[in-house]
Amino acid sequence: MITFMSDTPATSRLKPGSYLLILFPCLFVIVFLLHFRRASDFFHFRLHYVQPDPTPIVTSLIRAQNHWAMFHDPHILGYLGLPLFILCAFALYKLSRTARPRLSAIAMFITISGTIYLGGLFGMWTAFYRGLGEVDPRYLDGAIVTFRGMTAPHGAFLLTTTLAKLSFIGLGLQSLAMWKLPDIPRRSVVLIVMGCLLIVGFWDLDNWMLIGMLLMISGFFPLIRLLNKI
Repeated sequence: MITFMSDTPATSRLKPGSYLLILFPCLFVIVFLLHFRRASDFFHFRLHYVQPDPTPIVTSLIRAQNHWAMFHDPHILGYLGLPLFILCAFALYKLSRTARPRLSAIAMFITISGTIYLGGLFGMWTAFYRGLGEVDPRYLDGAIVTFRGMTAPHGAFLLTTTLAKLSFIGLGLQSLAMWKLPDIPRRSVVLIVMGCLLIVGFWDLDNWMLIGMLLMISGFFPLIRLLNKI
């Protein structure tokens, strides 16, 4: 009897939904890459975030007068891609809910709550950048002072930024909920947790966050086939 390729059991094929796990980190790798004007910028590693001088940023945005597509802003790409973050969180929940339902549910709730605040953070940056494009060049000095005040690490901006970190803290907790579960590679858990720690620990430092996201992708890949079985 001749066996054709089409006779392969359906269970050996990966369902399209299994890849939802990695869509979010792959998208955010692009978001972080768009923050680098030159390849050499990636190698400027710092241990803590320092608020940059807003003068060149505000000047270029006002000069451009929004004569560039909104989708050229990486904040917009990240903002619109946040539903993929929730799908990623649900995929991790599916992997651990049977063995640890309560812990898995709590960790997913933290992730989703943080994603809501992360949306607020992306929304603010998007509004700031597009809003400055509408400012009359005569008011450049005032716009620079205002932008510096609005993005200073205190008050409502600091609160929103801090709460946004819950998204990655929750994702790390979801990964830890899979520790020592059958078929879950421990290296995957370690890589995802390390990636989340890098992102939270070096928030707003795009090169560190890019590395963290790549670690997360490396940890997610072995889980795709496990999701395919659920």
